[in-house]
Amino acid sequence: MKISGVDIRPGNILEYEGGIWKVAKIQHTQPGKGGAYMQVEMKNLQDGRKTNVRFRSADTIERVRLDTKDFQFLYAEGDMLVFMDTETYEQINLPADLLGDAAAFLEDGMQVTLELWEEKPISVQLPEQIEATIVEADAVVKGQTASSSYKPAVLENGVRVMVPPHIESGTRIVVDVYERTYVSKAG
Repeated sequence: MKISGVDIRPGNILEYEGGIWKVAKIQHTQPGKGGAYMQVEMKNLQDGRKTNVRFRSADTIERVRLDTKDFQFLYAEGDMLVFMDTETYEQINLPADLLGDAAAFLEDGMQVTLELWEEKPISVQLPEQIEATIVEADAVVKGQTASSSYKPAVLENGVRVMVPPHIESGTRIVVDVYERTYVSKAG
């Protein structure tokens, strides 16, 4: 499906120069002279390269629809991750760097969505939020106001997040996987 250069949004998958690219950031710019354009930061989903491209409103680009399929994470084997198709029970090995920083949040048995392009997996989507237990939380410094100060804490998977002062070690919290931020106490 062709879209105009100014209709590009973060998260869109685009076909550009023979590759498949995921839009990370956009910035609409209207210079004093000349026409407006969209500055687009993209990451190649096949080899991980990043690029910045300017698209004018007259430019059109192919927006790609990816097939999605539900998989279950089984285990890590070296730098490979093993997933199982929840319909066919077929297993598939993928490199851990396909997930980037989100890989730290993978848990055995977790349901994930694989995005496929021409039957080939190019990205793995984890749930937006997960529950995790804090294993280490710094003490609150006296005199800090509760409203503005968050303190560092370490989750069971080794990821560091900032949490409100009342959260202590052993507490289960809800974490945003992609922003790596505290959402709430687990219910």
